[in-house]
Amino acid sequence: MASSTLRHVDQAELKCVQGRDDIAGDDEIDLRLELPCGHHAAPSSLFQWCCTCLEWGKTNFYCPALNDEGVCCGTELNLAIIQSAAMNTEEGLQRLRGFEVKLAAMAAKQFCQYKECPGCRSLVERRDKSNMRVFCTICKANKRSNYEFCWQCLRPWKGGIKSSVGCANRECQDHNLVILQKCKVIDLPHSDIKSCPSIRACPTCGLLIEHKEMCKYVICCSCSVEFCFACLNTAQACQTLRPAANYMTCAMPVAPKQTKIPVWSGET
Repeated sequence: MASSTLRHVDQAELKCVQGRDDIAGDDEIDLRLELPCGHHAAPSSLFQWCCTCLEWGKTNFYCPALNDEGVCCGTELNLAIIQSAAMNTEEGLQRLRGFEVKLAAMAAKQFCQYKECPGCRSLVERRDKSNMRVFCTICKANKRSNYEFCWQCLRPWKGGIKSSVGCANRECQDHNLVILQKCKVIDLPHSDIKSCPSIRACPTCGLLIEHKEMCKYVICCSCSVEFCFACLNTAQACQTLRPAANYMTCAMPVAPKQTKIPVWSGET
């Protein structure tokens, strides 16, 4: 299925019309929701599609209906549209509550960096992504004294005012880097690419991803960026370098095991 660039649409009141279900491919004429892009869908089909997107790790939703050329519509669906599709039945309302909770948790994970404070067990956000030294305001309020811990080893902070690599505690290390260094190398399936690390940190957001099957291109479930597991360039950049052999080979050498975890800026 080909896809098109997402096109944002303003929130609009949905109306019901007689038509076919363009999402489920049901030709039966029945009462359908008319989406802002002009496609029609049964409320259940639309909400189930959005639930499926959420299971895939997506927090942005779009109309998957195909046009006459077989290209995905791609019009963005805002939360109000999804809520309207779910609120037709009591069961839909119950599912919507779970949907919204999971969506909020995934969005927080994507756009915020937070960990559990070892002092009070509350969630603390790291706002300065270049500093491993983190200050807990809850501990400050409860204990009336400053409490700072290391973002990397989660122990009380030792060392200088600022550090991007860790604190002065013994054995303070990034466990994700250890995983990257100790992972096995594999031959990527369905390609001529040999001796590639089996685990990569997403070049955009740093999420660890293990390659198990399919081709060399991987879509990160956290930031939704597609990249080449071999050279670590974005899929678009990799394909531009060697458009005639997208999946079998790579224009660049296989990137070595990573020695640094990328930190996502929140932009793609």
